[in-house]
Amino acid sequence: MDARPALTQNDYSPLAVPELGTWSPALSVSVVIPAHGGQDRLDLTLAALAAQTYPDHLMEVVVVDDGSEPPIRLPEIRPANTRVVRVRDGWGISNAVNTGAKAADGEIIQRLDADMVACREHIEALARWHHVTDYLVTIGMKKFVDTPPVTPSQVFRAGHLGEVFDLAGAVSSSTEVTIAKTDGLRKSRNPYHVCTGPTFALPREIFHAVGGLDPNVARGEDTEFSYRLAMHGVVFVPDMDAQAVHLGLPAQHRDRERAVRAVEPYLAHRIPLRRDLRKDRGRRWLVPYVEIVLDVTDTSESVVRQAVAAALDGKLQDVVVTLVGPWSRLASGRRSVLSDPCFELRLMRDLFAHDERVRLIDEAAPTPAPTPFRYRGPVDVPLHRATLERMIESVQKDLAGVLIVDLPDGRTARLERTSALGRAVLLAEPGTADVDDLIAVTHGVRHEPPDRYWPAPAPARPEPVAISAPAPAAAAAPVTVPVPDNTAPPENKLLRRLKSALRPN
Repeated sequence: MDARPALTQNDYSPLAVPELGTWSPALSVSVVIPAHGGQDRLDLTLAALAAQTYPDHLMEVVVVDDGSEPPIRLPEIRPANTRVVRVRDGWGISNAVNTGAKAADGEIIQRLDADMVACREHIEALARWHHVTDYLVTIGMKKFVDTPPVTPSQVFRAGHLGEVFDLAGAVSSSTEVTIAKTDGLRKSRNPYHVCTGPTFALPREIFHAVGGLDPNVARGEDTEFSYRLAMHGVVFVPDMDAQAVHLGLPAQHRDRERAVRAVEPYLAHRIPLRRDLRKDRGRRWLVPYVEIVLDVTDTSESVVRQAVAAALDGKLQDVVVTLVGPWSRLASGRRSVLSDPCFELRLMRDLFAHDERVRLIDEAAPTPAPTPFRYRGPVDVPLHRATLERMIESVQKDLAGVLIVDLPDGRTARLERTSALGRAVLLAEPGTADVDDLIAVTHGVRHEPPDRYWPAPAPARPEPVAISAPAPAAAAAPVTVPVPDNTAPPENKLLRRLKSALRPN
């Protein structure tokens, strides 16, 4: 495999994959199937996998028995390398998939449901992309059908799905409509939306790098997992040749309102980009929308206090503040309180120690994942109330990776998109490229002046003037008209105006 290509946004067009049946696979695939009962449907799933065009010696199937009664058994018709792994702790789809992934030996993890019947080329179609580069998530297609009176041997012998299933009467997945409308996800703003299981494949290293599925998410677990994959910087690739049928209608078709309500709290807390789910003002969420990173090394407590207050009092309050400093230097032994050489640092730590919106770390992480945005700027340039809101509005127009605001004194403030940072981390080779250089290629880097993001304060209202009886003309005091100071050099005016805008009220 050559060096990773720097793909732009979710446009995988530059990648050239081989035609089905014309190439020689080299990567091993582990098909992970979580199962809770449903033995008859699982038998059909395994029969279809036994007929795959992908080489037997490169494919294993791990069926994860999630507390089935009676226990899952392996049918006669199944792939050569098939085994059952039983869940020992926990329950649910996420926990079962994680259990299977930990037991898997393959270089590619293929997620498949126990009531899915895949076409013969399904595994090959998704796996071929991973032979080209290793930061893709490939997505298979699915249609919902009523389960016909079909046997595993009929599924195994069928040349294509239409021989045993009524595809004309099948219900298409809504994700296929989205894929078609967005040029195969190449023009999708949030391609992770369609990666909602139950058939997708990705490198095992990436599966574990993002932490696998969240076992605390009972509904919408695939969407939440795919969101974290997006923050990691992956590219989502749907493959229309990877067809499959889902036996029976999904739960949301049976009771859509209840299904939507069940998933809402999980996604609201974990996917900040779902702004429609975070309309309750004053709430605190598990994953914030923006991380505000301020380097407080060698900075006085009063300056930091002002910066934190401004950050938490903006129009956008779905934030967390990270103060970067040498906190590990603060020993807990006996010391002189007033003459402590770390007096300012210790004062800051004690001031913010119990505020859940403020975090103290020694070094910022390469990305703030799963938080979708990160702000970094000088600690002595407090945020205006509108700064973050306007910066995000600006980058969301064209999905830019980084917005850099050039401050009048030569310094900069920047808003970074986490998915762009994640992509840069995946592409970067040690000491060979600057992160912004990579992001300029994959997502774009934009420079703008500060006026829109630190707007000038509104003119103060004039004080009311008391009107009294006119004094005799001889006693009238001369009227002095204040003259504005226009003598300052032009290059200093913007700086003075910015300082005025940043002055606390």
